[in-house]
Amino acid sequence: MGIYQRVRKLFGDPGLFFAVLGLTLFGVVMIYSAGQVERQGALEANLWRTQLVWLGLSLMVFAVVLRIPVRWLEWVAPVAYFGGLATLLVTLTIGTGAGTAAGTKSWLAVGPIRVQPAQFVNVATILMLAKVMGGWREAPPTIWALWQPVVIAAVPMLLVLAQPDLGTAMVFGGVLLATLYWGGAPLGAIFLLLSPVVALFLAFMGWIYSVYMILLIVFLYLYRVRMSEAVAVLVANLASGTIAVGLWNSLEQYQRNRILAFMNPETDPLGAGYHSIQSQIAIGSGGVTGKGFLEGTQKRLSFLPEQWTDFIYAVIGEELGFVGAAGVLAAYFYILWRLASIAERLGDPFAGIVVFGIFGAWFTHILVNVGMTVGVMPITGIPLPFLSYGGSFLLATFIGLGVAQRVAIEGGRV
Repeated sequence: MGIYQRVRKLFGDPGLFFAVLGLTLFGVVMIYSAGQVERQGALEANLWRTQLVWLGLSLMVFAVVLRIPVRWLEWVAPVAYFGGLATLLVTLTIGTGAGTAAGTKSWLAVGPIRVQPAQFVNVATILMLAKVMGGWREAPPTIWALWQPVVIAAVPMLLVLAQPDLGTAMVFGGVLLATLYWGGAPLGAIFLLLSPVVALFLAFMGWIYSVYMILLIVFLYLYRVRMSEAVAVLVANLASGTIAVGLWNSLEQYQRNRILAFMNPETDPLGAGYHSIQSQIAIGSGGVTGKGFLEGTQKRLSFLPEQWTDFIYAVIGEELGFVGAAGVLAAYFYILWRLASIAERLGDPFAGIVVFGIFGAWFTHILVNVGMTVGVMPITGIPLPFLSYGGSFLLATFIGLGVAQRVAIEGGRV
């Protein structure tokens, strides 16, 4: 047995494993840098040590998950999913906030440790979606046939929204879209499922919303969906437009401020727009090669908010410049490409959907986090995989990695 085969037997896809491990160790280094600030005695200075402890725990859990047969994962999916929903309900009852999320109920205290259950429920939801869609023998003939995966993803998403945690809730949406696509749902049907969300955002722009509704009617006619489905889609889109104002008013004030600041950060540069402005200043000031490791002034003077979690990418951009920021994106591209390659080679529908669901979750985190740091997406408080400080998220991502690698081992070639 060659070295490559031995490594594959131990870790699954060697390229994926070492890329993730390398990026995580790089994240520990950048968390250390993010904690080096001017004020003395800052607790953030030791966060890198805590992240190393979580990395050690994550690797141990990864090793355990790596030895769980895929069939066992399929069998345990309902137990994990409904257990996760119960945990989310408990979190809504006795949960607490953390950091910028103070006032939310996203965390549970387990002795001296606080965990974020939604991160683990995300993995359970992927398994449950794969179990349901893995049993499909053909592409769903109608939109109504997609009701099961929609409900499976919507229930935890709504529970997380109630915390409220918009960023994490968005990840469930990304997982649903990814698994539906890999499960064989037609792209037209996926668009129609997503259309009420589009209508929700366009409802604040009257004439654009009107044009959108006309185009939607044309699409329904050309796509030739059943009359009952066409009516349901139109009603859902009209309902989204009608309740848009009510949903806006139901948001917490800080969430509304973040959305308004995304549209124009300069309207409140010292309040809701502060995060976006400071992040863009940090990244822009890094230039091509950056100011140098530990030399970021925006970071050192604590102008960057949450610089070791949500805005760790801004620290990288300031200190390592375009080269460092682009290198991180290249690493993410490689990791996602390896996941897609594993899913593509699998003949087992359940296993393939699981891997691509993990792809969807990580891609959503990367897209939203990087997007908000450069100012092209609203700030939602969502961590960057393998780089941001956070034990729960790191552990959940390594559980997902363990599942993907187990699938790679049983799937043969990688």
